[in-house]
Amino acid sequence: MNKKELKFLISEGEGYNLEFKETFSSELAKEICAFANANGGKIILGITDKKQIKGIEITNRLKSQIYDLCRNLDPKLGVTLDEIENILIIDVQEGTNKPYSANGKFFMRQGTNSQQLTREEIRTFFQKEGLILFDEKSNQKFNFEADFNKEAFNLFLKKSNISQILSKEEILRNLELLEKDKLKNAGVLLFCNKITKFFLNAQITCVLFLGKDKVNILDKKEFNSDLNSNYENAINYLKSKLNTEYIIKTAGPRVEKLEIPEEALKEAVLNAIVHRDYFSNAEIQIYVFKDRIEIVNPGGLVSGIKISDLGKKSISRNKLLFGLLQRMHLVEKAGTGILRIRNAMKEYKLKEPKIETDENWFTIIFERPDLQKESYEQRFYREETSEKSGQISGQISGQILTKGQERVLDLIKQNPRITRDELSDKLQINPSAIQKHIEKLKESGKIKRIGPDKGGYWKIIK
Repeated sequence: MNKKELKFLISEGEGYNLEFKETFSSELAKEICAFANANGGKIILGITDKKQIKGIEITNRLKSQIYDLCRNLDPKLGVTLDEIENILIIDVQEGTNKPYSANGKFFMRQGTNSQQLTREEIRTFFQKEGLILFDEKSNQKFNFEADFNKEAFNLFLKKSNISQILSKEEILRNLELLEKDKLKNAGVLLFCNKITKFFLNAQITCVLFLGKDKVNILDKKEFNSDLNSNYENAINYLKSKLNTEYIIKTAGPRVEKLEIPEEALKEAVLNAIVHRDYFSNAEIQIYVFKDRIEIVNPGGLVSGIKISDLGKKSISRNKLLFGLLQRMHLVEKAGTGILRIRNAMKEYKLKEPKIETDENWFTIIFERPDLQKESYEQRFYREETSEKSGQISGQISGQILTKGQERVLDLIKQNPRITRDELSDKLQINPSAIQKHIEKLKESGKIKRIGPDKGGYWKIIK
């Protein structure tokens, strides 16, 4: 820091990241602790609250006293000292091992002051920093005799391909769901008879509105059994309230297409379930309007994730619950949910959903297509025509390929034994879209299947 930067800081005055102190005192530990628990900041010694430059005698003893204060924090903290003439700047970085305490008390920067946290504020702070995990807590109210849902448990074992050779207790213990014979909250969510008996906020509420606002309610359902049943009921509710388009071709059975891709809706609802803040008193809300669908869950983005990271990486707020849903093949690897939603919408020739988020809420909004104006086949034809007229990536033997078909063909050339699922995973494209690309490549004489689906391979036709 130079004189010009120091002068600017002094002119700015005290704030969330800046504190002035005229002299040194042991109270400085409180300020350092508060900055470490927040976003970091600077403490300038030798300046009064009214921005007057008094200066301070900077000695090795003074520096040692400051370092001692930092070493006595729990846990220890390192700071950087900077001198400009008779002014000493203490640079406190945001702590990497929160929370920090000074003399057994926790402090947090709030506005221009450092405040001691109350018991409830400490609890909230621990939750926000992920130091108290909802799904890892053992539930003292759950009674195996009265509350355990055997059907939900057996369905979990079936979907997870878990053998029932071991007892129920041994399986739950191996899944890290038991703590001193008490079921953890993640297990309660999945294996309870009625979820609201333990968590009133864990039900899913679905509402159908007349028109484009929340004035008139046409229908409302609240789902409050086990978590997996609530998820399936919510999806079925959406399917019952959305339009289905019937596509009849010259040969073969008719094709039924929901106006919004079902895969996208499933991913969005699962995202709300697995990433929501279960400490919040609010519940997941699904709203169906004339022009859109909104899926809202309490809890904004997890600390460390920005909205630009969505579709690229993921940090789960409920890691144990996420792992259990992964076992059931309901969620894929972390970070792919939003990407799968976007790809599913793209496959339908629809706009990708809008995402709104703040500290307390996460909302994903799907715009409903006007089926009276344009059918799925018309959207598909329009997109294909546009691609062929201006976005064609290659031409082989007089046959024009779209970008998607060419990418599939390139991967098949690299590995003739590649499976449809592997193509879907590598290209991050819906499996149904992969199948369509393969059919087009076969029809145009570019590839041929040799042998059965399992054990066979693709042959490139020159």
